[in-house]
Amino acid sequence: QVQLRESGPGLVKPSQPVSLTCSVSGDSITHDKYYWSWIRQPPGKGLEWIGNLDYTGISYYSLSFKSRTSISSDASKNHFTLQLNAVTPEDTDVYYCARARSLGKFETWGEGTKVTVYS
Repeated sequence: QVQLRESGPGLVKPSQPVSLTCSVSGDSITHDKYYWSWIRQPPGKGLEWIGNLDYTGISYYSLSFKSRTSISSDASKNHFTLQLNAVTPEDTDVYYCARARSLGKFETWGEGTKVTVYS
């Protein structure tokens, strides 16, 4: 069974880059027909898609995050990583990684990791 687990720094300072890692077990991030995604849920709001990486290594991003986000992978470790730049306190959130068979069709989620940006 595939499992995903997020990890990150927890507390970060404004304007500093944030790097979050999703560790995958039970499947390969290079396996065909899957996308590896990052999503967040602002407090009191709905889910917000950030972007994803496909199994060939090509990244796709939400328009609202495109200018300050990058997603990359390390196939040897079976990890994929979200980097979010120029963060502000409004970026305080729980961030999730997920596997999808197609765009928007998430089937397996991590438990999430909290990022708190202090002013």
